[in-house]
Amino acid sequence: MMYLLLAVLSYLFGAVPFGFLVARARGVDIRSVGSGNIGATNVFRTVGKGWGILTLLLDALKGYIPAALFPAFLSRATGCEAGNAAPVVFACLAVAGHNWPVYLRFKGGKGIATTAGALLGIAPAALGVGVCVWVAAFVLTRYVSVASILAALAVPASAWCFYRSESLLIPIMLTVLGMAAVIRHHTNIKRLIDGTESKITFGKKTKTG
Repeated sequence: MMYLLLAVLSYLFGAVPFGFLVARARGVDIRSVGSGNIGATNVFRTVGKGWGILTLLLDALKGYIPAALFPAFLSRATGCEAGNAAPVVFACLAVAGHNWPVYLRFKGGKGIATTAGALLGIAPAALGVGVCVWVAAFVLTRYVSVASILAALAVPASAWCFYRSESLLIPIMLTVLGMAAVIRHHTNIKRLIDGTESKITFGKKTKTG
């Protein structure tokens, strides 16, 4: 029962639409501006840089807490080790909550920040690779979508190198989450092909390219 309760809480916590709530507090319906996405990037572009960073941190926290803290609570509550499966299950449910939040009729974000938070709790080496790839791709292209897609591919690839000897659950889970993240970027991929995807520029207005 405790495992089931924490699994449900992982989804419900991951489903909290922080981007929507932060923008709403600023008088903006994030779903009707910019890309219409409730994630940190759209908040950054349309509400403000500081609010976008706050959303990024909150969305990452949604992944970290279920992946890192819920299993520890489960072990204390039951007196048994949570095992390798619990962090993976709770992390996946938190990301699923962000992508398909019950509070917003299952229309959510792309799960990059929430996945990063979960990785911090269960696969920090893979997260490190993903962050390096994301930063390099963003610096070279100024496209958040390109950086996120490449990081989503790099993370599972590194997980197969770092974690397959410990538990196959982690690389398998990260492969599934990586594929889901790329699929969730299908509209960005279309805009990239059409040449209408927005770049992030600092000190200047956002422009397309």
